[in-house]
Amino acid sequence: MVEFNEMHLDRVFHALADPTRRRLLERLAAGECKVGELAEPFDISLAAVSKHVRVLEQAGLVERRVEGRAHYCRLQPQPLAAAEQWLSVYEGFWSQRLNALEAALKAEPHDKLSDEGELK
Repeated sequence: MVEFNEMHLDRVFHALADPTRRRLLERLAAGECKVGELAEPFDISLAAVSKHVRVLEQAGLVERRVEGRAHYCRLQPQPLAAAEQWLSVYEGFWSQRLNALEAALKAEPHDKLSDEGELK
């Protein structure tokens, strides 16, 4: 089994748990932008967006650079790859379960259902 830095994964999943932060990451996937530009579509304060960006930074998902008074953010996708790798461990489990369900459903006699789709 692949070993993961639990604290790092905890931060990544914590950051991804919030829908606002996920939307921020989606916006950053299109390219670097200022924090103010990131905040535009949200009905929250610039300070609240900055706090969300800080959580994303702590998870390693965002890199911020400062030029004068402007703060630029850029997506750092590497932690997402680590989270995906952790999740992939369970892919085999779910694939096996779904394949077993499919086989069981195919093995069921079809005459148990009436023409209207109700059990006889």
